[in-house]
Amino acid sequence: MSKTESQFRVDRIAAPLRYSVTESIRNAIAIGHFKAGEHLPERELCEMTGVSRTLVREAMRQLESEGIVVVEPHRGPFVARITKEQAEGIYLVRQELESLACRLFVANATEDQRRALKTALSNLKSAARKSDPQARLSTKNQFYDCLVEGANNEALGNCIYMLNSRITLLRATSLKAPGRIKESMKELTAVVDALMDRDAEKAADLARFHVSKAAEAAVPLIETPEE
Repeated sequence: MSKTESQFRVDRIAAPLRYSVTESIRNAIAIGHFKAGEHLPERELCEMTGVSRTLVREAMRQLESEGIVVVEPHRGPFVARITKEQAEGIYLVRQELESLACRLFVANATEDQRRALKTALSNLKSAARKSDPQARLSTKNQFYDCLVEGANNEALGNCIYMLNSRITLLRATSLKAPGRIKESMKELTAVVDALMDRDAEKAADLARFHVSKAAEAAVPLIETPEE
């Protein structure tokens, strides 16, 4: 097993194992270990995660339901492709969801949740200074988990969860753009500053701006099958 693949080895404690396997494969796809349109051999996934075929198959069913994997008859699972048009649509929805999350965070977040968001931003900044794409992706997901938790709206959380896999793929794509990581940190710092100031409208506008800049970075990097 290579050093690169070892980072996807599943820890058999903490979260339910099926969830951990799904998350591991999702992250492997998100950081480009498996690319859009690439076949996902069951045996390779078992070796990579260190779990049984049964758990890998359960993970594949979950990722298929999320639209991150497609299963072709007699050929097996492949990494789904996201077109530029689909990406633009996802970013439009993400703009509205994240701006709403900011408004609700100002209205509903407890002091503990406000501190947790600041800590998550600090962790994200630390990860951004390192050359570990999985760490950057993980800490960014944790940041948004804190934002959604503080918004305290189950319907919003469910909507973001349904989009999470594709948003994760696009987030990883946008961060490949030169200079994007640094700009992203500036944008999110401004969002958190507005949230800490309890300025809901400013935070919502800054969140929308952040997503628009992510779209500008990611969409041109999405390749069509012909490309």
